[in-house]
Amino acid sequence: MLIQRPDYLNFLIEWKEQQIIKVVTGIRRCGKSTLFDLFRDYLYSIGVEEVQIISVNFEEAENDELCDHQTLYRYVKSKMQPDKMNYIFLDEIQHVKDYQKAVDSLFVKKNADVYITGSNAYFMSGELATLLSGRFVELKMLPLSFREYVSAFDEPVSKEELYRNYVYNSSFPYTVGLDSRRNIHAYLDGIYNTVVLNDIVARKKIQDPLMLKSVIHFMFDNIGNLCTVKKIADSMTSAGRKISNHTVENYLEGIIDSLLMYRVSRYDIKGKEYLQLQDKYYLADMGLRYYLLGTRDVDHGRILENVVYLELIRRGYRVYIGKIGAVEVDFVAQDYDGNTEYYQVAWTVRDEKTLERELIPLDSIADHNPKCLLTMDNDPPVSHNGIRQVFVLDWLLDR
Repeated sequence: MLIQRPDYLNFLIEWKEQQIIKVVTGIRRCGKSTLFDLFRDYLYSIGVEEVQIISVNFEEAENDELCDHQTLYRYVKSKMQPDKMNYIFLDEIQHVKDYQKAVDSLFVKKNADVYITGSNAYFMSGELATLLSGRFVELKMLPLSFREYVSAFDEPVSKEELYRNYVYNSSFPYTVGLDSRRNIHAYLDGIYNTVVLNDIVARKKIQDPLMLKSVIHFMFDNIGNLCTVKKIADSMTSAGRKISNHTVENYLEGIIDSLLMYRVSRYDIKGKEYLQLQDKYYLADMGLRYYLLGTRDVDHGRILENVVYLELIRRGYRVYIGKIGAVEVDFVAQDYDGNTEYYQVAWTVRDEKTLERELIPLDSIADHNPKCLLTMDNDPPVSHNGIRQVFVLDWLLDR
């Protein structure tokens, strides 16, 4: 089943045939290859012929011989139609040594429209920015949004039940078609171990994978909590696993680079400055957290906060943790035009004291930018002195 990914598909359509390399990045199995399938279907629907589309997936064994950049270039060139536009899809291109040489050589041809994917953030944001400087646009993919997940089901099921399945079973697209928790667990086990061993251990040359897994376990258990390198190192040491701050930094870099987790910095709203200490970390998929930690001591509020963070970055915002005096705003979201919105996230605010506590950070902000309190309370929208309170599942589905 092909789940529609309209926002990502529209990005490719908007950049179609423009003289720039289209790069799609994202954690493994988030749907990059399927997005190419959807885009190829779109191209066929507007009259593009099959001979104009050249696709190579470098994770398929039959394409091993193309992992040399010169061989790849000669192969693609031999397939190109001289008098037509050619749409070239190179999937998981990080497997090609000196891939940029082949991509550059294809990019300069006026009848070549080049699309590439890769799974590793360091490869994309670091190496690619250097090797293809100024010649690419990047589409950052995530696993399914709640709206995309809901679109995969025809049965009349409540939003609350769909949300519970969404966070518990996983937002990776393939899991939607799996019919048992055992199969979902096995699939997530494969993703987790591949990311850890291939995207972190191998790339960072980590000598102690068990220690790395202990740090990942700690980070999964502390989504949405303020963390420092020292706090993580101290926690490992107190558990009998002594580790240096430098090693923790190296592990965190690998975790972030693999797109397994996202680091979010703090922003002083009043002072208009970014704060260097105590970041928060959010996970790419909640199903991975349940896979690794199980269902004990689940903080539903922090999981919801994680879901909201991912949705904000899907919608194109730059997101920070807000600090205003002694209190904290969950998210400061800034769009590309510099407009700012503030979000507070709570599981429920039906208790009056809880509502008051959640409103204090937003009430403390003096500017007139939009402020929103997102909760799982399925109540009619209400305004608290200009602060909108919204049922979060409606917000997640409202695009």
